[in-house]
Amino acid sequence: MGPLKSLICVGGIVHGSRPEKLEKISQHFPTISLISNSKALLNFILKLWCTHIMKKSLIILAITIFAGANIAYADSIRKETITSQNQNKKRSFHVFVPNKLDPATPAPLIVVLHGSGDSGLMPVKRWKDYAQAEGIIIAGPNALDSQNWRIPDDAPEFIYEMVESLKEKHPIDPRRIYLFGHSGGAIVALYLALMQSEYFAAAAIHAGAIRPDDGLVIDRAKRKIPISLFVGTRDNLFPVEDLRQTRNMLGTRGFYVELHEIRGHDHEYGERSGLINTMIWNFFRDRRLDREPKHELYRW
Repeated sequence: MGPLKSLICVGGIVHGSRPEKLEKISQHFPTISLISNSKALLNFILKLWCTHIMKKSLIILAITIFAGANIAYADSIRKETITSQNQNKKRSFHVFVPNKLDPATPAPLIVVLHGSGDSGLMPVKRWKDYAQAEGIIIAGPNALDSQNWRIPDDAPEFIYEMVESLKEKHPIDPRRIYLFGHSGGAIVALYLALMQSEYFAAAAIHAGAIRPDDGLVIDRAKRKIPISLFVGTRDNLFPVEDLRQTRNMLGTRGFYVELHEIRGHDHEYGERSGLINTMIWNFFRDRRLDREPKHELYRW
């Protein structure tokens, strides 16, 4: 168990402990301020003991807080950093790890690429509840410039280094690593899926397309990675016709590709993220690499 961080605060603000647990505790200890680490917890309990607080209440407090520590760590979105060996600079990403993972059963990982002007936190938040229920790890890298994803600055090496760092910490199935992108992140996800087709098992794209003159990128893919495309019929940035063209470019070259035209939907992923995420996971769920993943190193 790691150090306890921001478990209980004044006024009923809860970080890591369930509200009903805090309510029960606050009935006995209405003036709790902040417990920041394990040592502080022990000192706090000792002071309560010295002031003759009921022993039963102490036990409830200790058990509840220590149980909450695990929840706080495993059931929250964390921002992490790595030092990119390729770029020799620190890069950040957001990650969610469900608290019900079985270390003996490797979990799938979905890498989610944010839209322009956003950060990796947004798509991770959109996936969090579904990932908790399904036992999926979600990782959202941050582009160097939040307004624009760039190759090779943001992919493929940084994404690869992020995934490999997560594999060292968590039980991830290397044959079930998937890629999802929205808008600007969708464009990069499409190209990254083709460039690293033997590393990712499948890809899903919301509101993004391949340029009509980039057929050579598709032709150079080492594996015909399955791809699922999503677009709203009211999307003014990426019209349905653009994604139909991408579907045709992939399909005529032998790729398995789906196109979902969502009636009445516009460019905003968040408005329909529940529906879209469910459809994406149904597409990903049973798709896996038939051999160990292979990362393609590019010289720029």
